[in-house]
Amino acid sequence: MTWTERQFARNGAVELAHDRLQEGATGEPLLLVMGLAVSRHWWPGELCTTFADAGFAVARYDQRDAGESTRLPKPAARGNPLAALAAGRGATYSAEDMADDAVAVMDALGWESAHLFGHSLGGVVAQRVALRHPGRVRTLTSSASLSSDVGRLGAFRHLRFGTLAKFARIKPPRTRAERIATGLAVARICASPGYPFDEAEALERITADVDTGIADPDAQSRQVGAAWHGPSLAELRAPTLVLHGMDDPLLKPSAGRATAAAIRDARLVLQPGVGHDIPRERFAAVAAEMRALADRFAGADGHT
Repeated sequence: MTWTERQFARNGAVELAHDRLQEGATGEPLLLVMGLAVSRHWWPGELCTTFADAGFAVARYDQRDAGESTRLPKPAARGNPLAALAAGRGATYSAEDMADDAVAVMDALGWESAHLFGHSLGGVVAQRVALRHPGRVRTLTSSASLSSDVGRLGAFRHLRFGTLAKFARIKPPRTRAERIATGLAVARICASPGYPFDEAEALERITADVDTGIADPDAQSRQVGAAWHGPSLAELRAPTLVLHGMDDPLLKPSAGRATAAAIRDARLVLQPGVGHDIPRERFAAVAAEMRALADRFAGADGHT
């Protein structure tokens, strides 16, 4: 598995770090959108190669306020992600800005359109890209995500507060060793209870990201508090797949059900034993679902 050299796309003053998997480069464009304030390195490498084997040209990027992309100025007081979700205090930028970031990456890659796969908060962002830029999105896969229609206070009915309490007990890391330990703790909390936890794989992606950090509550607050002013999911027309773990420790399956119910003709796949991650044992099945979704798009639109 080999990634291209890191490049930067621009959306106004924001620079967005991204790279492409060299394997499968001639396949159909697939842009991966990762979740809350973590970098592109949190995509399991083997999952990316499985997508390539299924006929996709895979690219990934760091959202603003994550990884090697532009970090916005810190507020005077430390942010609180839950408060930002409830009150919409992420006014540094809008959810439209975050959706436009994905399109800026596609432009930099030379992609007129692409399949989108968003995980966790990345799923919400991907939904909004499909709503704001429908001509740029071939298909949409939303994984372990809330519905972008849910509303700030409505999101709380899908959250598991015991898991939030575990996150809250993690102390802010100060050293590189502490950042690695924090990343591993987060990965364990999100892991799938029905499958073995792959500590070696988790450490590989954590250490790839360790110097940019994953536990920045200010960045989390800005991302999760970014307000959306665009269309509802009822207007989304891209062929859509919604994946959700039945044993997700962070978001109840009701979140996936609500997302699928809001999107016309969306396919919902509830995965027993799966948590707030994608375990290796599910890579082939997820890629097969993606391939079927892409073939559905090609059959409907004649696009290859």
